[in-house]
Amino acid sequence: MLTAAMSEPMTDTTPARVVADTDLALARLAAAGDARAFESIYRRHAGRVHGVIVRLVGASGMRAQDLTQEAFVRAWQALPQFRFESAVSTWLHRLAVTTALMELRRRRSGPRFDDEALDDLGMADSAGNGTALGMDLQRAVATLPPRARAVLVLHDVEGWKHEEIAGELGMAVGSSKAQLHRARQLLRQRLGGEA
Repeated sequence: MLTAAMSEPMTDTTPARVVADTDLALARLAAAGDARAFESIYRRHAGRVHGVIVRLVGASGMRAQDLTQEAFVRAWQALPQFRFESAVSTWLHRLAVTTALMELRRRRSGPRFDDEALDDLGMADSAGNGTALGMDLQRAVATLPPRARAVLVLHDVEGWKHEEIAGELGMAVGSSKAQLHRARQLLRQRLGGEA
């Protein structure tokens, strides 16, 4: 039977070891077919998965929700093959990134500018309020070309190394570095910091 702590979303004050142990226990139950355990995993990690997808894809609220659901459907399908060699959160994060990158590959045209997507980027000051600079930055990031945005978010927000980005996006390491440089230049221009 699931305890109340196992079904609650994670918080910043939850010790990492407790989170990892609980996630592994839930994943083992879910891999054996326990839908309630998987539902608990979903509740604990949906916010982070959604945030990664929004930042990478720049999708609107409903599209981001659809992609979040798609990532968790993939997780449910792949869970029986999960080898428990990494943290569940790391595995889900990778699935979220893969789902977002697949969406970017499906798109043939440039990014769509959508105010609802900007609200979902999650940039706020320490009091939780959107700042003028944060809103400007959100708009600028949302209008970057898809590959440049993906490299910027993966490198500067998610903390990936260029080798990881290059492997995931199917580009050379030098191209990843060039895309990051391009994204940063475009952001400076759009924020009025460079002509």
